[in-house]
Amino acid sequence: MELRNRTTGAVITDRQFRDEYPNTSFPQTLTPEIIDSFGYDPILEGPQATTTPPYETSIRSGIEEVNGQWFTKYVVGPTFTDTTDEDGVVTTAAENEAAYRQRIDDEAAKRVREERTKLLSNTDWTQLVDAPVDASPWAIYRQALRDITSQSGFPHDVTWPEEPST
Repeated sequence: MELRNRTTGAVITDRQFRDEYPNTSFPQTLTPEIIDSFGYDPILEGPQATTTPPYETSIRSGIEEVNGQWFTKYVVGPTFTDTTDEDGVVTTAAENEAAYRQRIDDEAAKRVREERTKLLSNTDWTQLVDAPVDASPWAIYRQALRDITSQSGFPHDVTWPEEPST
């Protein structure tokens, strides 16, 4: 739980509040009356920002007062700004965002490829000459696995092929 000091506007945790008054015995759960008597307001959990995965997340951005109560405030993030490295090279906000999105895509693609490799490895036996199954449906399945990276939703929206019944 977090609390807001009405005088200073400072935000502190429940633990910091208790530490601030070491000679006061508080119940395990602080009541609204106790919080109020010390000049604090509880900070309630506000709604998360509406995001569009996989690139956006809900990021806490301070607190805000709504109808006399204090709530955590969330915004869509991450936010990007122009940056300058130690050599004075400027990278624009758009370039930083593009690099971030590429990193997200690369990580997702890596996870999909790792899963595909595992599924292919688990079905290698089906292509052996003496395998006790019809190799043809398994070959089609394995080719569909190899074609995963050419799906229009790759790497974030992949439709996995169904394994043939043995």
